[in-house]
Amino acid sequence: APEGFYQVAADQLNPNSRHHLSFNLGFPNEYDRAHGRTGTFLMVHGGCSSVGCYAMTDPAVDDIYGLVSAALKNGQKNVDVHAFPFRMTDINMMRYAHSRWIDFWRDLKAGYDLFEQGRRIPAVKIADKRYVVEG
Repeated sequence: APEGFYQVAADQLNPNSRHHLSFNLGFPNEYDRAHGRTGTFLMVHGGCSSVGCYAMTDPAVDDIYGLVSAALKNGQKNVDVHAFPFRMTDINMMRYAHSRWIDFWRDLKAGYDLFEQGRRIPAVKIADKRYVVEG
């Protein structure tokens, strides 16, 4: 499953999913397309099992789906969904410092840190095939 910054709009909700409830994550986003990644229908859903999607228990997806749906019904255009490989603490970043993905994860960490420090959803853009987080 991909990692990065995604957005969910009302037309991505699926209340009639075969996996209880689901919504399309918005993959591939601009970043993914810049890296040649293709695909559709990467979902967040209930049912607690999957191949490639973000599966969770039905009660958990009830809560998440309800929050996303309520935000969209009350005027929010999109709901941001941030997918990280792990809790991006400094200790974990050091633990994975030799990974081939470390530069990518450092870009993700900028958004992670901004939210953790100020509880603000970061503005994220794509520049030179990289995530750029704006405070």
